[in-house]
Amino acid sequence: MRRSVSYALIAVVVVLLGSTAFLFTKYQKASSDFVDMKSAEEQARDRYSHTIDAIAEIQDSLNAIPDSNVKMLSSDLQTEQQLSGPNGQQALDKIAVLRASIMRNKTRILQLESSLNKSGTKVAGLQKMVANLKQSVTEKEQMVAELSTRVDSLQTQVAGLQTEVTSTQDTIRQRDETLEVKRREIATIYYVVGTKKDLTMAGVVKASGGVLGMGKTLQPAGGTASAVFTPLDTDQQTVIHTPAAKPEKVKVLSAQPPSSYQLAVVDGKVELHIIDPDAFRKI
Repeated sequence: MRRSVSYALIAVVVVLLGSTAFLFTKYQKASSDFVDMKSAEEQARDRYSHTIDAIAEIQDSLNAIPDSNVKMLSSDLQTEQQLSGPNGQQALDKIAVLRASIMRNKTRILQLESSLNKSGTKVAGLQKMVANLKQSVTEKEQMVAELSTRVDSLQTQVAGLQTEVTSTQDTIRQRDETLEVKRREIATIYYVVGTKKDLTMAGVVKASGGVLGMGKTLQPAGGTASAVFTPLDTDQQTVIHTPAAKPEKVKVLSAQPPSSYQLAVVDGKVELHIIDPDAFRKI
């Protein structure tokens, strides 16, 4: 009887030991699962935090585009003449910088979206944020495309205006050259200075009238070669120099009005001063 009781106690002890071992094993597994769960929770929390930070950083970068660069560039485009030469290249360079910034943000969004898919994070709020980022990038791309089109259009207009201005300048230059030719034609006289003998031999003057070779009057001869004469632009110069020392030794043979000029001795030589160019050059 006592032995049966001993066997029963041993059996109870064995059963208790087995239960304890089983419970201890379950406890260890539960503890391990708890640690793994805490670790996974921490990792998920870190991924969530990093994702939020990345979203915020991308959003800040996108927000900076319309607030600074696009508005500044759009303001610059209001003055079309700034799109010629170096200023036009600066506008294109700014647009290139905006495009590069948008492309970097697009790449970062794709990487962020891929990272979320790989990690299995399916948080509706995060997915909505990423969707908003993608929409914002699309809007920025449209803005930059519009700016680029506007720059191209304005540059075409400026090129047309420059061509028109060049054509107008050519027309004005040709007109000025024509007017200058006309002015010189009107203002220029041709003269020759010399002794009676020299001028007669050159065929510039001829003697006429008189009796028996006496009292002849000198007059300009027609048909004299132009190479004999010196041109004088009376708008630019109004003095004709002579080698004579006394005014009475100088005589103007052409029919210029006496009131249009005067003879004066300057530095021992007689000079003819044109005092009324309009009247003087009528002859």
